[in-house]
Amino acid sequence: MYFSEIEKLRREIWESFEKIEDLSQLENFRIKYLGKKGKITFFLKLLKDLPLEEKKYLGKELNELKELLEERLKEKEREILFKEEDKDLGLDLTLPGRSPSIGTLHPLTQVIDELCEIFSKLGFEIVTGPEIETEYYNFTALNIPEWHPARDMQATFYLKNRALLRTHTSPMQIRAMLERIPPLRIVAPGKVYRCDADIRHSPMFHQIEGLMVDKEVSFSDLKGVLTYFAKEIFGEKTKVRFRPSYFPFTEPSLEMDIECVICKGKGCKVCGETGWLEILGAGMVHPEVFRVVNYDIEIWQGFAFGLGIERIAMIKYGIDDIRMFFENHLLFLQSFK
Repeated sequence: MYFSEIEKLRREIWESFEKIEDLSQLENFRIKYLGKKGKITFFLKLLKDLPLEEKKYLGKELNELKELLEERLKEKEREILFKEEDKDLGLDLTLPGRSPSIGTLHPLTQVIDELCEIFSKLGFEIVTGPEIETEYYNFTALNIPEWHPARDMQATFYLKNRALLRTHTSPMQIRAMLERIPPLRIVAPGKVYRCDADIRHSPMFHQIEGLMVDKEVSFSDLKGVLTYFAKEIFGEKTKVRFRPSYFPFTEPSLEMDIECVICKGKGCKVCGETGWLEILGAGMVHPEVFRVVNYDIEIWQGFAFGLGIERIAMIKYGIDDIRMFFENHLLFLQSFK
């Protein structure tokens, strides 16, 4: 008998529910349908006079409607409260949100990772070591005795007890050879320190040292590895040249240049009108260095090379002031995403 009335009530409830816009309307709605004298309560009281089967069915329908309505009213209340709070704060939820700022690796870190990947392809192992060194590892073991003028050239930061901030990553040559039995191939990236500061020099900068030792290692192998590296980092068409040089821990020694990336070899201010840019120093490991680590120079030969990370990055990205890498200007760093 009450089936049609309850169905009519259900339609009435949900039509009225959609029209609720504020907390006052919400409370009036709740009283009208769920209060002590509300319509759902009224129908529930009538069930006592119905036959048992109708009472069970209609009672279940009314209780389910009541529970659902109570749940929807709570959701509606939260929705209205959020809207009023946003209105008070002057927020417009229909506006598009702000995209989060996503960071990126520092350009020097990107270059270090790229260099390590290049040399890893050639079988070189990545190793690291201490930035605070002894004179022995930083100088003496590398054939740079106390009287050697090369110590003055490197403008060293000395600490207590004659410890020092390493001036190059070359001490990793000694540490690696003392810890390993040849053959070996290693590259050692890391920070180094020298008393020098201008647009092309920083008191703290980065180098990567390479070392290869085996029974048959030639100067040609060194040139092949370095040529491969240059073409990988700067492009397949990169031209290279090698010039004689001097380093205490290699003999013979060389410096490697690439064709100027700015003028393409024609000559400009960047390359000093030469058409070439110096990028690294290298050479065959000096016999005295092998003697320090007890490698038999009749059996083992090797080559070593070292290059400045900032130097590579400045050439690669066309940057003319090394200080830009350390000033942390956001726009500069974001350009390397």
